[in-house]
Amino acid sequence: MPELPEVQALVDFLDARLTGHSFIAVAVNSFAALKTFDPPVTAIVGTPVASVSRHGKFVDIDAGVHLVFHLAKAGWLRWSDDLPPAALKPGRSAIALRARVDDGSGFDLTEAGTKKSLAVYVVREPSEVPGIARLGPDPLAPDFDVEQFSGLLSGRRTQIKGVLRDQSIIAGIGNAYSDEILHAAKLSPFAIAATLSSADVERLYAAMRTTVTDAVTTASGKPPAELKDAKRRGMSVHGRTGLACPVCGDTVRSVYFADNSLEYCPTCQTGGKVLADRRLSRLLK
Repeated sequence: MPELPEVQALVDFLDARLTGHSFIAVAVNSFAALKTFDPPVTAIVGTPVASVSRHGKFVDIDAGVHLVFHLAKAGWLRWSDDLPPAALKPGRSAIALRARVDDGSGFDLTEAGTKKSLAVYVVREPSEVPGIARLGPDPLAPDFDVEQFSGLLSGRRTQIKGVLRDQSIIAGIGNAYSDEILHAAKLSPFAIAATLSSADVERLYAAMRTTVTDAVTTASGKPPAELKDAKRRGMSVHGRTGLACPVCGDTVRSVYFADNSLEYCPTCQTGGKVLADRRLSRLLK
């Protein structure tokens, strides 16, 4: 799933190519992906794009009305400087939406697999998108300081991994970067947010800002086709089960859930304890 750094890179890429240009056609090939009907999707056609921006993991293309999309777990954007002229054929194509630009370029929104979660909205204001309306603060916002972060954690009797991933608490961080942040902060993913010490919170805040900022820097300037590989190469623990932790050399371990997993280093994060698979509901001693 693309998270804040990759989405920001997509936003920068699109902003440089779309601003000042107009869409000449937008075709929806998966009506399950289109979540709105008023304004119609054709309302985005004909007006120059004023800007492209990000709200958490949502991309927002402002062309009088807003074309907003969330790529979810298996969605992606495929850009072409010379978009094929052929119309989309209804059926089993992975393409959910195709947008044509007045200079011959354009993009497809695609989604792999059978579980369809990619979401597209055409709205008058971004706040009309339910997921945007309930977003928490952006972790890179200049005014998001450690005191505000501490306030968000205070009293939450939930695991810190889940808190970092909850978009209504902090916007833009998902499964991968929450693993990386917790590894950098040397905290167990199962630590309860409300029980973290002041030193833990300060370390976690610093790890969050540094990890996300560094990932944004790494992703910046890369075309969409290169972002997934760049993300994978930058990971210390996420997606690296069985490999050596780059900090201490211990073996990176996983905990599996129904549809995803988390990765961590026992030496760096859990005092050497191996966390049991959640299906066992206990710690291995």
